[in-house]
Amino acid sequence: MIEHRLIERMIALMDKETQRIEQELVPDKEFIRTAVDFIKTYADRLHHGKEEYILFRDLAKKQLSEEHKRIMDELIKEHAFARENSRKLVDSLDKYLAGEKNAIKMITENMGILAKFYPKHIEKEDKRFFLPAMNYFTKGEQSVMLAEFNDFDRQFIHVTYKTIVSQCEKK
Repeated sequence: MIEHRLIERMIALMDKETQRIEQELVPDKEFIRTAVDFIKTYADRLHHGKEEYILFRDLAKKQLSEEHKRIMDELIKEHAFARENSRKLVDSLDKYLAGEKNAIKMITENMGILAKFYPKHIEKEDKRFFLPAMNYFTKGEQSVMLAEFNDFDRQFIHVTYKTIVSQCEKK
């Protein structure tokens, strides 16, 4: 849940930037690049990655209640929704940088969607899913999962920068 607190801080900044752009009609390109990188890298690949590749994988092996199965399926769809809107935000920024002035509206729409989406998504995870989900696991299983989360974190930085170098080599 500590990751959620950092995501909430960035989302608050994105909401503030969305409001500023709507008033001034001039996007802060560097902030948007930073926000997109944060959402794609930290919120999606790191945080959602641990949920999807570890927690949800292990929960799929359990006999979940209908409610918890439904919520897990919703969370998976919400992760895809966030990915799609992040992609749209990148596309709208690219269009703006290419000179399309109407792209400002697309930037504020997509950033606004993410700023509205994440608080509700996080609240669902924090209050309706994560704590009840832990009851499906023994203390030993929870310890193994925590160790796997920590290993995911340690490996993540290496995978991230290996990908960056590979992309640069292709250019």
